[in-house]
Amino acid sequence: MLHRTAARTLVGAAALTLAVTVTPAANAATAAAPDASRRLAPTTLYYDDSQAAEFRSAVVAGAGSWNSTVSNVRLVEATAGQRADIRVIAFDGWPQSTLGPVRPGGRQGTVYFGREAVDEGYNTTRIAAHELGHSLGLPDAKPGPCSSLMSGSTGGVSCTNALPNAAERARVQSNYASGAAAPSVFGDRTIVDAP
Repeated sequence: MLHRTAARTLVGAAALTLAVTVTPAANAATAAAPDASRRLAPTTLYYDDSQAAEFRSAVVAGAGSWNSTVSNVRLVEATAGQRADIRVIAFDGWPQSTLGPVRPGGRQGTVYFGREAVDEGYNTTRIAAHELGHSLGLPDAKPGPCSSLMSGSTGGVSCTNALPNAAERARVQSNYASGAAAPSVFGDRTIVDAP
């Protein structure tokens, strides 16, 4: 009987030692888990609106539309002398843009902010957000309703919606999910947004 009690005591002590030895390792793994699952920092794309003339405030507002609705990419105004990933240039034709997704330090995208659309009455913030959407990798979704930012001019002159819908947000989130833009399936195209 004494032999069984001593054996149980030894087995119990061994189990307690094992539990004490394993517990710190388990706690270390648990403590490391949040670091492993930490989100990647968003991709930052710098835009240069120094040639956007009278549309500079619309470009800032259009970038804000994207920044307020997606988290994987940020559009930030470039400082003087800083290389921009996206250039915004005012001109007299219809708005047009290079189709992205633009990558930091990669091929530069260009948005031509067309006065012709503004002269016809289209909302400037919607134009800016739409054209920046092309830089982020979104093609046109024409014809489409006003609720679709990428429907562009088919949303109508009275449409002032400058926010991407759920599908547009999801596509941009996916384009920049790995911390860098996914390759474009559309190549180096310029999209002209005439009706």
